[in-house]
Amino acid sequence: MRPKIGVVVCGFTDDRQFVTNTYIQSVRYSGGLPFILPVIRSDNAIQEYISFCDGFLFCGGDDITPLLFGEEPKSGIGKTDVTLDLFQLRLMRAVLSTKKPVFSICRGMQVFNVACGGTIYQDISLQPGHPLNHMQQSYSRAEVSHKICVEKNSQLCKYIGSHLKVNSFHHQTVGMLGKNLTACAHATDKTIEAVEMSSHPFAIGVQWHPECMYRSSPEMRELFSEFVLHTRLRPK
Repeated sequence: MRPKIGVVVCGFTDDRQFVTNTYIQSVRYSGGLPFILPVIRSDNAIQEYISFCDGFLFCGGDDITPLLFGEEPKSGIGKTDVTLDLFQLRLMRAVLSTKKPVFSICRGMQVFNVACGGTIYQDISLQPGHPLNHMQQSYSRAEVSHKICVEKNSQLCKYIGSHLKVNSFHHQTVGMLGKNLTACAHATDKTIEAVEMSSHPFAIGVQWHPECMYRSSPEMRELFSEFVLHTRLRPK
């Protein structure tokens, strides 16, 4: 039986909750059975999600409400939805406590960081140094945009290697790291491109969009495959 992967909704549009199809297909082709998890404002629903699913995929989306990481809005912040934020943060914390595999992408990585007590640069212009343009303008979201360097002793390095070119569609970045999180990949401008929790069997967040590169990149297929594999390896 294929492991059940909870794909957390990206957000709301026109009173509809949505998930981009590339996330669903990447889970499917990696051997998992995807289930979309809508926002339900109930602790009971979160516990039922956790009981039902073997692993969790947190997807990309809009910005996180700054008050939830101890800040007020600054210049450059985009659209936020506190209902979505609170649901995803509660779900993330609950999932992490179970040790079930969790894979977080773009906004999902930022939710991962905030759930662990970290902060976000509300716009990349607020990040120290001279950051690259991380919001690429290519026609295809599968095209690569910049290089990253992965820490050689990290879990992530085992799956994708120490150097890689990735796509990029974000204007916010990780600031202060959350508790028990390690920055395991950086862009050439020092932007944190991936985080992981070493005390967890599989809790990895990446800032780029591997689901969009799934068909063209062996490394992205390996990353999704390892995520699904860990849901099989975890004792029931």
